[in-house]
Amino acid sequence: MRRSRSRGRVPFFAFTAAAAFVLVSIVDPYSGATASPYFQVAGDRFNGEAAQEIQVAAAASNIFTRDSFTVTEKPVPVPVAAPVASKSASSSAPSAAVPDPGSAQAIAADAVAARGWGDDQFNCLVSLWNKESGWRVNAENSSSGAYGIPQSLPGSKMATAGDDWATNPATQIQWGLGYISGRYGTPCGAWAHSGDVGWY
Repeated sequence: MRRSRSRGRVPFFAFTAAAAFVLVSIVDPYSGATASPYFQVAGDRFNGEAAQEIQVAAAASNIFTRDSFTVTEKPVPVPVAAPVASKSASSSAPSAAVPDPGSAQAIAADAVAARGWGDDQFNCLVSLWNKESGWRVNAENSSSGAYGIPQSLPGSKMATAGDDWATNPATQIQWGLGYISGRYGTPCGAWAHSGDVGWY
């Protein structure tokens, strides 16, 4: 059985064509890259046709020109996520109810007003101490040992405001407001900190 010579020529021709293409690309990498930003046509006309121009401006816009028309492609805007508001960005608290006369909250309302703070600061204080102790004079944290309405740690710190610190809400409130003023400036400052980290 004789082999046909034409069957061996096709693979040889395909191999030679592929090798020639690779060699041309290596020797002259711009030979087929007429759309390359590095390729430029000299003069206004090329073979009787208007020259085409492509300009690429680093991610700002693309400009395409042919004849006397110019089209500018504007870049696609990149969506930006809205910033996440910090809990401290809103240091206000819900409005507190009018406290019962003689209650710990009524004592605190008078003490807040005596410091020149407004209703907003009283609202923050009510929210803060609702969270900390529920306004109970004998509230004690079993894990940390914090005590009283302001959750002083240790509770004996409140002795600087009076010997009756363990049972008198007025003494605890006086000490608590002094602590808040010295450390956070206002009850809303303490409330914002508590919202951010869980304690004040």
